[in-house]
Amino acid sequence: MYIVPIAWMFVVVLMTVAEATSTQGTLLGAFFTFVLYGLLPLAIVMYLLGTPSRWRARRAADAAEQAPGDVAPADESARADPADTADTADSDGSGHPPGAGIAPKREEP
Repeated sequence: MYIVPIAWMFVVVLMTVAEATSTQGTLLGAFFTFVLYGLLPLAIVMYLLGTPSRWRARRAADAAEQAPGDVAPADESARADPADTADTADSDGSGHPPGAGIAPKREEP
């Protein structure tokens, strides 16, 4: 992942050295070449490429805060529906009893 930024900075450093050592170049021009062609675009690209990993880290931190072993606050447990605490081993997690939306099989006489 880092090969492209390393190669880009190598090219920018060579451009900066060429600007600084040229007979028509200046150190100020070399500085702006380094900053405007190297550091600024590379910082923006690396920030954008790091966005998915920041999202994953944020989701992992949120999941760690809401771990299933944690004790729920008292006000949330008081609001829980008693029907939700029933055995839901066959349920799909929707809170509805198993087979609630399925019509019975119609048999022809």
